[in-house]
Amino acid sequence: MSSDRRAARLLAAFVLLLSVLSPAVPAWAGPSFTNPLHSSGADPYMTWYNGYYYLMNTPYSGPLTMRRATTIAELKTAPATTVFSAHKTGRDQWIWAPEFHLLDGPNGKRWYIYYSAGDGDIESQRVHVLESAGLDPLGPYTYRGMIFGSNNWWGIDGSVVTLNGKLYFTWSGVPTVLWRDSDPHIYLVALSNPWTVTGPRTAISAPTYDWERQGTPMNEGPVAIHHGGRTFITYSASACQGPDYKIGQLAWTGGDPLAATSWVKKSTPIFQRNDAAGVYGPAHHGFFKSPDGTQDWIVYHADSSATQGCGTTRTTRIQPITWNADGTPHLGTPLATGTVIAPPAGEPAGPANPVVRLQAGNFPDRYVRHYNYLLRLDPITTATGRADATFRKLG
Repeated sequence: MSSDRRAARLLAAFVLLLSVLSPAVPAWAGPSFTNPLHSSGADPYMTWYNGYYYLMNTPYSGPLTMRRATTIAELKTAPATTVFSAHKTGRDQWIWAPEFHLLDGPNGKRWYIYYSAGDGDIESQRVHVLESAGLDPLGPYTYRGMIFGSNNWWGIDGSVVTLNGKLYFTWSGVPTVLWRDSDPHIYLVALSNPWTVTGPRTAISAPTYDWERQGTPMNEGPVAIHHGGRTFITYSASACQGPDYKIGQLAWTGGDPLAATSWVKKSTPIFQRNDAAGVYGPAHHGFFKSPDGTQDWIVYHADSSATQGCGTTRTTRIQPITWNADGTPHLGTPLATGTVIAPPAGEPAGPANPVVRLQAGNFPDRYVRHYNYLLRLDPITTATGRADATFRKLG
């Protein structure tokens, strides 16, 4: 066969490949990303809902805001949308750790935002609740009150957890009236509705281990995660002002949630500083599912220097987690910033970063990929192969 005929046949084959695009972008089509998501992003909380990621962070002062995007890559540049700004005097300063949860309430299914605020004195910090008007996480929202009601409980970092089909509230509080008189504990109390506690509270964790007492004895930032019929509450331990801020774990045994004996603390932390990667104080966190529901991910904040602490140097980061053989969460090791991370499973390509893959017409399991500056057909079975077979669609 002459070289001209061979070239013509190769060109015809490639034209055929170009005309047979995959009818749907595969589940792994979303763009990869790197941490951090934002240059300043303490106390993050995040979820995937109805085609979008939603993310909130501590604003410190001013309005509560939320970011929305269809991919993690887009979330890095998504604008912050104000969802609530009507902070009355007495709850208009030190606005910390907002979380948002879709719950059944007296007005039907609604989003509820829990956040800490006060008058600028640490002793005034309490947890407040907002309720959405409908099912849009961006609101609008109505202020429902201070969740502790008539109870004079100091508290920050509120979250909710469902146990035995009932709703409970968990937070960081103290056994006395004043924060300065005691070490913060993790508490649990029943809820009669998403903004009203009912009955006595129970301390389910106190900073007793040495690794919970570095800098300042501290248990805070509790958040629940469910898996395989089990429930865990993970929390932040030690002082956020230093590099040893870390994550601990409580496991529910299935007994009365309001009995302290129904919770077992792991004797070692499950997520902590990674000096080799330049990650310090990785803690205050949340969990979210991948868009297809098959993966669990952690969103957390961390510093990039051991001398940074509890301020605006903290950045939002995310990475996938797995599960140990005994059913407990395996958070792994904090990844260095700049590490390329594959997107959560089921993430769409997103309008800002469209991608295509060229599929062979007569070999549907094979795609065009680049190899040593050439094009060839291969089955795609690895992350490297997927990257090599990904092409940006321009125009």
